[in-house]
Amino acid sequence: MTAIVSLARPKQWIKNVVVLAGVTFAGKLSDPTFALRALAAFAVFCVLSSGTYVLNDVVDAEADRRHPEKRDRPVASGRVGKGAALTFSGALLVTGLAVAWTLGPLFGTTCAGFVALNVLYSTWLKRHVIVDVMSIAVGFMMRAIGGVEVLRDLEARVALSDWLLLCTFFLALFMAFGKRRAEMVLLEEEAKAHRPALGDYSVGLLDVIVPLVSGCAILAYSIYTIWPETVRKLGTDKLVYTVPFVVYGFLRYLFLIRERGLGGNPSEILFRDAALTASVVVWAVAIVGILYFG
Repeated sequence: MTAIVSLARPKQWIKNVVVLAGVTFAGKLSDPTFALRALAAFAVFCVLSSGTYVLNDVVDAEADRRHPEKRDRPVASGRVGKGAALTFSGALLVTGLAVAWTLGPLFGTTCAGFVALNVLYSTWLKRHVIVDVMSIAVGFMMRAIGGVEVLRDLEARVALSDWLLLCTFFLALFMAFGKRRAEMVLLEEEAKAHRPALGDYSVGLLDVIVPLVSGCAILAYSIYTIWPETVRKLGTDKLVYTVPFVVYGFLRYLFLIRERGLGGNPSEILFRDAALTASVVVWAVAIVGILYFG
């Protein structure tokens, strides 16, 4: 049972917090009807993402056995057989999609697209340089879109700003390219043997890309906070005061990647580094304070 739980990677569920962006920035988080529906969407994406993680572990089992960290994963280590893992993956995906469709056709379609993208990633896309990381970023965008679509039945006008959607895209690129850099440093000459696309990267190339996409994310978020449409819809121009927290978070993450050799698991970094955790918590508190108590 412990191996099965580990296979689902519950620690990675934090990535699905992106789903809650729609209800939060729509100013509906304090409305129980909207909040519960958004939480249901969050739970669906947790189930679906776990299903895709299990599938990915089955596909990567042989390569993971040669990886100094991933070799301890349940399938790679042999604690869970491939057949049992595939059955578990199928059960998670079918259950998640079934619940998704009960929350609305648009949300269900978004979830189906999310699953299709991740299946393609596990079987094909991750073998191609740049495309592998961009497909991950698109998956984050689909999470954010799903968080909006699930609210459509309650209020058709609910929408996520294009600038915020772009920020989500660039944030995901930033973390994914940072992870690739950590893998390059860890595996060194064995990088290509672990995954063909990984061998096409270099630390030098990633040291150019990572700051580039982080700058794009900061710029997209900054523009969102002062965009006239944002101010009109939210009824406040004070979101700009949250930009320093975002900038610090990105710079701290860059520091951890370059100077501390971290980045291999973005979710763990968030919990392991107190300064980074504090910046995220303070930013979230500031957002809620401005939008709901300002």
